[in-house]
Order: sequence, then structure tokens, then C-alpha cells
Amino acid sequence: MTSIVPLTNGKVVVIGGGTGLSVLLRGLKHYPLDITAIVTVADDGGSSGRIRKDLNIPPPGDIRNVLTALSDVEPLVEEMFQYRFASTNELGGHSLGNLIIAAMTNITGDFVHAVQEMSRVLNVRGKVLPSANQSIVLSAEMEDGTVISGESKIPFSGKKIDRVFLSPEHVKALPQAVEAIEEADMVIIGPGSLYTSILPNLLVKEIGKAVCNSKAPKVYICNLMTQAGETLNYTASDHIRAIYKHLGQSCIDYVLVNNELVPEMIQSRYDEEMAKPVLFDIEQLKSLGLKVVYDKIISYHHGLIRHDTDSVAKILTQLLADHRDKLAK
Repeated sequence: MTSIVPLTNGKVVVIGGGTGLSVLLRGLKHYPLDITAIVTVADDGGSSGRIRKDLNIPPPGDIRNVLTALSDVEPLVEEMFQYRFASTNELGGHSLGNLIIAAMTNITGDFVHAVQEMSRVLNVRGKVLPSANQSIVLSAEMEDGTVISGESKIPFSGKKIDRVFLSPEHVKALPQAVEAIEEADMVIIGPGSLYTSILPNLLVKEIGKAVCNSKAPKVYICNLMTQAGETLNYTASDHIRAIYKHLGQSCIDYVLVNNELVPEMIQSRYDEEMAKPVLFDIEQLKSLGLKVVYDKIISYHHGLIRHDTDSVAKILTQLLADHRDKLAK
């Protein structure tokens, strides 16, 4: 593992949510980068959904996971922050970290301020920002024209998604998030659930516009597996086309894809959820004007497929270094 050194070698913005974003950040934080993570606030399921509904604040779950991923605290403190109550009473299912963020929001009177305070408490290496300082309702219009509202409900509709959209339509982006994108030396999108973790950020209009207008290299980290209810049978280029469709233009420079076959024994564990390895259709990606970075970026944890956080971080930092070298010539 690369040792932590002072932040000097560039500003990196990472956009997403869910497990994929947290996995990536655990690797990136060990490099000399000024990291800003922009995180979706569309979650409405589980502990986050209950807190969102009961306290009328943005859902804290994805923010909590990202804070933990970027934190530099004793393992026991991290374990405590991520602890989930298993009881059957009102605490059952709640994460302690979610409750702490909710409490801090009530104390400070502002969700973003609460996240900033928790960043200090957890000694976070970088900045964690919600894409907006309010809850967002994510809805999906299916190919048959029906509409499903609620991020947690969309993957279980049994229908194919045509597009997703936000309510309110003109949700205001967090100004600090837009500013971070405008000042970034690299913008990284993903990995994460395409329609419920990545696009909810990009559909905040000022966020999407800032990404498209950015002169920094923009890298999409493609998912390793398809996801039933979202990207069933999607190829890598299908992921890119969905992003372009929602943004109304092409905007990505690089796509990072895996070049290693997933063992059949591992694949079989995903049969029940109808997930399969994403087909990396390299020529189609190139036809979209993308530079394809094709490398071994996969790891296995207890039979689950994950991005190899160290390998991905190394590739991204090398891309950034190469880009800076070109600018210097």
C-alpha cells in the first residue's frame, strides 16, 4: 500500500454512491490527491429512508459509507460508526453512523454542515459533499411508459428502464460541489449502480453541466457485473450511451474496464440475482470516441466481485500524471 503523503498532486472529484464509490475511495485516499466525493441523496430505503422520512433530512447512508471510506481513525471507531442495530425495536436496522449524522444535522441545523463536522471527527482525507442539500425523489419511466417513484423500488419493478428523472426537477446543486468539479484536474464517475447511484448526481442540472463543461479528463469506471432491474444484459457501451442520453451529449474521455475473466464458480453465485459479467465491447467503446483503459481491476472478497481498490487507484493516478505531463510540454 502506498504511504499517505501531503496532498499536492492534483484535485480529483469522484461522483457516485453506494458500495462501488466507497471501494474506490479506500484506494485513492492513499495517494497524494485532493479528493472531493460527490454523493447522491436519492436513497429512500432502509435506515436512510426511515431517517429521511421521520426527520425530513437528506438520507445519510451513502454519505456515511463515503465518510468511513475516507476516514483515518482507529478500526474500532470505524466499526462503531458502521454498526447496525439488529434488534426488533425502533432501533432495529438503523446504522449508528446514520443516527449520528441525523443528530448532528439537528444540532447544526444543516445537513452539509453536519457532514463537515463529521468529516473532522473522523479525520476524513478529502471532502465529502452531497450533490444537493435536500432530499431528491428518483423516478424511472419504463419502456412500457409506466413510472416507478422511489430509488429503492426501481430495481424491483421487473421492467426495463427507459430513463430516470428527479423531483423536484430543478433541484439546486450544492455550490461547493459545482465549484469542486470546475476546479478538478480529473473527474471520475462510478463505479456504482448506473440508474440509482450515478445518474441521480448527474441529473442535478448544475452538476451535469459542470461535468460536461469541464476541461479535465473524465473517466468512467465501468461496473464489473450487470444488475437485474437496472442494467440486465448491458454491455459497457450501453452504460456509456445511457449516461449520454440523460446528459444530452457525450462528455467522457476514458473508460476503465476489466480484462480478466470471472471464474465460473464465482459467476454462479450471482445466478439468483440474474447478474452476469459486463461484456466489454471495446470496439463499440472506441466508436463512441472513448480511450479504453483495459486492465486487471477485479478482486474477490468472500466470493463477491469487487473492483480492486489499489489497482484502480494506481491506474487513475497514472492517468492523471500522464495528463499533467502533456499539459506541461
